[in-house]
Amino acid sequence: MQLITVAGSPSVGKTSVILQVAKLLKQDGLAVGVAKFDALSSDDGRLYAQHEIPVAVGLAGALCPDHYFVSNIEDCLAWGQRQGLDVLLSESAGLCNRCSPHIDGVLAICVVDALAGVHTPKKIGPMLRLADLVAITKGDIVSQVEREVFAFHVRLANPGAPALFCNGLTGQGAADLARHIRAAAPTPSLDGSRLRFSMPAAVCPYCVGETAIGETHQRGNVKKMRFADREESR
Repeated sequence: MQLITVAGSPSVGKTSVILQVAKLLKQDGLAVGVAKFDALSSDDGRLYAQHEIPVAVGLAGALCPDHYFVSNIEDCLAWGQRQGLDVLLSESAGLCNRCSPHIDGVLAICVVDALAGVHTPKKIGPMLRLADLVAITKGDIVSQVEREVFAFHVRLANPGAPALFCNGLTGQGAADLARHIRAAAPTPSLDGSRLRFSMPAAVCPYCVGETAIGETHQRGNVKKMRFADREESR
């Protein structure tokens, strides 16, 4: 079975892209399933079920969705194997640009939104910079010049990854993504595998339920801002 990680910020069109790619893979006779990770709620399980795609939905709740992903992806792989899947697409919650749910040896796709602005790619961390493929959505809403400029900035952020435009509504461009997925190496096991980049740092008091504001309540892994006017007064 092939495991594929699909990451991206909220509302960039990850689910729509996955549905279009899954449709093509199923036409090839492949059994496709999805492991959907989200924070508080998700209706995508129902959407995948409507397209007859097996789906396992995990809600992180109060936890960081990417830490939740790492703790559960091995179980998701085992679930996909029990389902007899040929391809398991893992969809991240992607709540921050620092997220990094990519695994060594596992094909990694990052979905970005052409409407987000040309400088957005440089603001995205390992989720984009360490991906094997970058799928650019909503390119039909901007001009050809804007598409080319946005794709250029994507390539600056990740020179080694092909930047492919994909329309989640019409499916245009999904065939290129499906082709890369078909050629991906199988993932029989994640035993001994490693993330391509470390997850966002934890734990601070707010990670475990603290709500009070003030330095006396800030312990553990806490990072403070430095202000120029304070530095000048020293």
